[in-house]
Amino acid sequence: MAHIALPEGLPGIAGGIAFRPETAGPMGELAEVLLRGPSTLSAGEREMIATFVSGRNECYFCRTSHRAIAAHQLDGNYALVDSVCSDYLAAPVSEKLKALLAIAGKVQKGGKNVTTEDILQAKGAGATDIEIHDTVLIAAAFCMFNRYVDGLDSFTPTDQAFYDYVGGRIAHDGYKAVLLSPEIRAAKSISG
Repeated sequence: MAHIALPEGLPGIAGGIAFRPETAGPMGELAEVLLRGPSTLSAGEREMIATFVSGRNECYFCRTSHRAIAAHQLDGNYALVDSVCSDYLAAPVSEKLKALLAIAGKVQKGGKNVTTEDILQAKGAGATDIEIHDTVLIAAAFCMFNRYVDGLDSFTPTDQAFYDYVGGRIAHDGYKAVLLSPEIRAAKSISG
């Protein structure tokens, strides 16, 4: 049961933004630009950063949602996403992504934890200034999104089929098209 009277059955962030719809546009636009907009990082890589931060914040809804979106962006490769979340240094991803994940992990703890050495390591691995910028902003935004969802104790489905379905839809159609779609509104029937 949510801490306040959120619309019944809307999962995660959808419940909060339905409660305060004027927040939907700015938050949806931020997610769309950061995770799906033009970038030299793939959408799958950016979703893995969001999943990684959400996992470290122990936000089940965001971690599980973005895990599914990332996997759908990576041809269904849930194992790759899981390997990044469990031990990113041993995961089969580029050194650049590992360096960016290290930065994201430090932002998750607090922005001042990022050091000049972290930035130099990322640049040495091939990261551009905009990739570093976007990594920091994705990590910071997901700290906000995670705290928003968990701070309201939003409805959180447990059925993985729900997350896989919605993750596939968002990967294909984007955040704006899906966030308050009829499928999200019917989350209880999807999630059992």
